[in-house]
Amino acid sequence: MEKKIYRVPNISCGHCAHTIKMELVDLEGVKSVEVDVQDREVIVEFVAPATPEKIEALLMEINYPVNND
Repeated sequence: MEKKIYRVPNISCGHCAHTIKMELVDLEGVKSVEVDVQDREVIVEFVAPATPEKIEALLMEINYPVNND
């Protein structure tokens, strides 16, 4: 299992966290999703066929782009 932390600057509230969780848990291979609203981070544990690229693409699609800086 892989674990990755994504910095998502536009997380601002519990509704954001709920939306992100509900979308990501439906992605095949995603095992767990935690959203830290205060630190604006999304922590995802996943296995194949999920990949970091697929997770980032889904976050972008739902208007929560990842900050890769």
